[in-house]
Amino acid sequence: MAFTLPNLPYAKNALEPHIDETTMEIHHGKHHNAYTTNLNNAIANTEWDKKTIEEILANVSKISPAVRNNGGGFYNHCLFWEIMTPNAATAPSGPLASAIDASFKSLDEFKTLFANAATARFGSGWVWLIVKDKQLVICSTPNQDNPLMDIAEVKGTPILGLDVWEHAYYLKYQNRRPDYVAAWWKVVNWNEVSKRFAAAM
Repeated sequence: MAFTLPNLPYAKNALEPHIDETTMEIHHGKHHNAYTTNLNNAIANTEWDKKTIEEILANVSKISPAVRNNGGGFYNHCLFWEIMTPNAATAPSGPLASAIDASFKSLDEFKTLFANAATARFGSGWVWLIVKDKQLVICSTPNQDNPLMDIAEVKGTPILGLDVWEHAYYLKYQNRRPDYVAAWWKVVNWNEVSKRFAAAM
């Protein structure tokens, strides 16, 4: 098996009350687990079963839709768990904070633009903060696509991603996606996002 389901970096109830324990159990244990299993099955005994997930995503147009969907689901969720924490700072600091101010005028303006992208994404998908040509850019993708894919409309290195599939929030927030987005800021792991920003730059 080329890929394994990562353990959560915190307890399943650690993000309460913003993200509930039952959602975390299903999201990680069922959804992410299925993407991982299905990705491994889709690349078994092919030239891709020894490649990194980033190499696979960069060539996803040449591979089956099953690899696009499940490879995206695997990568996206690996990032998602890591950019959340129960001990979240209220704001980024250092070079990331400066870059957000330079690109979006302020953290509040960035949050507004990001939330607008999250609510505007029709159906299922993700919203991203990426590094593209040394600049910060907000974009969104349908389904389990992401900006690392060669088929992405906007390509770049994801440093922050928000899952806006209904399975990510429906048990607690029902159809109130904006409420989910607002609560999610309270668990963003800005230290991890800053590390990803530094690596991408």
